[in-house]
Amino acid sequence: MNNMLIHRARISLFAGAATILVGLTASACGSSPAPASPATTTPVPASTATPDTATPGTQPAAPATASPRPSKPGGPDPVLGAVWGPGQQGYGTARPATIFNGGDPTGLVTGVHWQSWGGPVAIGTGMSSDARNTDVANAQQRKATIQAFNLGVCKGKLMYQAIEWYFPGDKFDPHKYIDICTGKYVGS
Repeated sequence: MNNMLIHRARISLFAGAATILVGLTASACGSSPAPASPATTTPVPASTATPDTATPGTQPAAPATASPRPSKPGGPDPVLGAVWGPGQQGYGTARPATIFNGGDPTGLVTGVHWQSWGGPVAIGTGMSSDARNTDVANAQQRKATIQAFNLGVCKGKLMYQAIEWYFPGDKFDPHKYIDICTGKYVGS
């Protein structure tokens, strides 16, 4: 008889704990931030800006970590924007190895390795066509630094809403980027 009471008490305890966990999960899922308005969104500057890449007048965010981490404990990783046009690759996914805007080769970055992901700024490197001083047909493949920033909710998903990539000798400019929630070029 005593064992039966202990068994029932354990079942009641586990059922109560399960109910609490379900309630906590439901409240955590229902408390996502409201989508940011593109007109009022301010990009987050590079978190790992070095003296040669820092933009004067900007304050760097907290340093990025060397290993990828989720945006919140137990939560989903943010994705890289959303697909806004035909032929695109990498958008709408987490940590894509290829990013392609769906146009000419200057909008393609391959072999992307992410040094950080999940914080205010995601930093990666990859290869892209550098047409800064030539036409697209004569562009050379060079290592590019990718910065995805403006972490927030768009179209119901946690995502980086802005992206820019640049080559050695260039500097990150938080005022010139692609709004990868809408596909609009900002500051061009």
